[in-house]
Amino acid sequence: MSTTRWARNSIKRLHSPSYSTNSHPVTAKWLQRILEDHSEPPRLYAWTAANLPTANARPCRGSTSSAEVSSASEERRRIYILGVGNIGRLYAVCLAKNPDRPPITLVVRRKGLLTQWRNSPGIEVVHGDGGSDRSADFDVEWWTEEKPLCGPVREPGGGRASSSSTDLGSGSVESEGGSGNTRIRNLIVATKAAHAMPQIDRVRRYLGPETEVAFCQNGMCKLWPPLGEAYARHKWGEGGRGPRWRACVTTHGVTALGPFRSLLASPAGVAVGAVGGGRSEGEAEKEVEMETDYLIERIVRAPGLAAQRVATRELWVAQLEKLVVNSVINPLTAVLGCKNGVVFEDGGDGVRDVVDGLLDEAGRTLRGLVRDESTDGVLLSEDEGEEGEGGSEEERLEKVRAELVERFSFANLRKMLYAVGEKVAENTSSMLQDVRAGKETEIEDFNGWLIETARYLGDEDGLPAHEKLIALVVDGKTLTKGELVRHFLGR
Repeated sequence: MSTTRWARNSIKRLHSPSYSTNSHPVTAKWLQRILEDHSEPPRLYAWTAANLPTANARPCRGSTSSAEVSSASEERRRIYILGVGNIGRLYAVCLAKNPDRPPITLVVRRKGLLTQWRNSPGIEVVHGDGGSDRSADFDVEWWTEEKPLCGPVREPGGGRASSSSTDLGSGSVESEGGSGNTRIRNLIVATKAAHAMPQIDRVRRYLGPETEVAFCQNGMCKLWPPLGEAYARHKWGEGGRGPRWRACVTTHGVTALGPFRSLLASPAGVAVGAVGGGRSEGEAEKEVEMETDYLIERIVRAPGLAAQRVATRELWVAQLEKLVVNSVINPLTAVLGCKNGVVFEDGGDGVRDVVDGLLDEAGRTLRGLVRDESTDGVLLSEDEGEEGEGGSEEERLEKVRAELVERFSFANLRKMLYAVGEKVAENTSSMLQDVRAGKETEIEDFNGWLIETARYLGDEDGLPAHEKLIALVVDGKTLTKGELVRHFLGR
């Protein structure tokens, strides 16, 4: 079956809030919410410090002068970073060091952060050797449905806010002169994993086929198979009107030191590439005609990110392997309240057996996903250069599947996990940081993704170890090693 025909058939199967696979009903909560939502994206306003009232200022309706509207050429180069946590800060500081530095706009999540930036501008990333990178040369915006009473009235993308109240629908906005061109060309989404897709839906009217969107979260990008196509078709329709999706697998260890300040605890690298696995032939041809890699190139060239562009299948595999690491290290350290290396200590206390149980379930799910037809498009992605290998499509699929089933074997995943654990032994996981700060964790996007995928694949045994771990983290439990082992193994 061709990947194009597979994509069309799979959409018929997935394009409803509740569907079944192998007689097993499947409900992906994030997808169900999206498929049930038929509302138009909201009109947003891009607040800057100029929209913040001062102590003695009287509220007043402002307008935008032509000097406050970004030029078209500047907007084509501008990179918006949505989310200014640890990862967003790291990307911002490194992108700012590019020799051909692009304009960069940081998009904060609340008005208070915009006020804080106005009073004390600047991002700092501290290095383990005591040095640091600091920059305040950014534009900073807060995107909200609240229209400002003071200062320029603008929408995301640098253009003048439309005076028309007409709803323009998804994927299009009225720009200066009413041309209807897409405003945002380059968007890095560096929010927490759970917020990534809701944020994309929220800014959808300012995105289009000219837009590159790079997801930089932990966990799996939701645009990958098996469910990515259902989202894309529901929100963007036929004909390739949606953005060109990218993903960044970031292995740097970054710890928060305060607002707009982070510690680069363990420098590593970034794998960046295109998310694929079901685009139609027409969409693929359209992408070839465009400037497809401006954002990827800026990320690869950014000093300090150590980023490499990789092929689609390689990117998918890297994200799956990192998910396995995150689904073990992050929640276990959150429950034990320890640094990463403690999980791998050989103390004869049984913790390693708990790790092995989690790995066994994760590996079984990944191997099942590799065998599922929903991944055909990724496994046969054209950027792998497979046309020179010869053989039929079925033969190439069989070969690639056999290689990945072996790569995701228990023995290989265990070797990979322990190698990573040794490198990050002295780090504090992001989930433990969230627990200590009283923030929402990403457990549902790590272990929850594995459970959701296992259900999609019809795994009757389920993932009981991962379900137990989710419950512990959600309930805010803190256990000793002995208590953890008894909870999982009954000994």
